[in-house]
Amino acid sequence: MKHYSLFLVFLLFASCQYFEKQVPSEKELLQKELKSINWKEVDEYPSFVDCDKIEDKASRQQCFFEYLTQLIQEKLSTDTLSILYPELDTIEVRVTIFPNSKMQFEPLFPKDSVAYDTVKIDSILHARLVNFPTVHPAIKRGIPVKTQFILPVILKVE
Repeated sequence: MKHYSLFLVFLLFASCQYFEKQVPSEKELLQKELKSINWKEVDEYPSFVDCDKIEDKASRQQCFFEYLTQLIQEKLSTDTLSILYPELDTIEVRVTIFPNSKMQFEPLFPKDSVAYDTVKIDSILHARLVNFPTVHPAIKRGIPVKTQFILPVILKVE
């Protein structure tokens, strides 16, 4: 019996340290976690099926951008943009990929671009840039997220 009482006294003193600790609140933990997240980068970049086989993150990203640029150039190469605007050799396109795998393209023009009919170019791009292969959206912490980037698309290849 004496051993049991000694054991209980030891257990009582050893367990006191658990009562003294302060537990952080949920809000504090949430704020700490939100501050630790880098919101400017994604864990996995968007990808096409052909690029999914690549294991290296940087190589997969490069494959995606090269493949997308090539597809856009192919779709625009059959068009009259180079005939209508021979001085226009490169156009910047803002590409938005939504979490549901939808893609949106928006041409970007310099502020002083009065030499181009931006409405006409925009309508040509929207008519041509359709029927892309399925794209897997970017992933951030296991959740598909919206990504946006600007691609320079070369219209003339000489």
